[in-house]
Amino acid sequence: MAPEKWQSILGNIKDKFNVLNEGEEHLEDEGGVDISYIEFESPLGLVRLEFIEKPVILDKKTTYSKRIGSETKIDYIYSETEKSSKMMAYKWSEDNEEWEEIDQNIFA
Repeated sequence: MAPEKWQSILGNIKDKFNVLNEGEEHLEDEGGVDISYIEFESPLGLVRLEFIEKPVILDKKTTYSKRIGSETKIDYIYSETEKSSKMMAYKWSEDNEEWEEIDQNIFA
């Protein structure tokens, strides 16, 4: 998903629904992951959408030894310019008191 599409979705949500929380997070894992999120009340209940951007993996290097009991280590090489992005949708479960992923096939 393109960042422009995410901004369009944010605008539509802010116009139509009651926004409860909105923000951004940065994680150093996997070369630096940026997560933008919005939580709002919808006809489905409390919903959270996340837009996740992370660097594209350019290469994977495996370090290992043929000795018994030795460890295998995998190092990833990440792009500094190219990013991949996706959107995830979650619904608040009152029973479990946690966010549950919404099956995205219901939107197709």
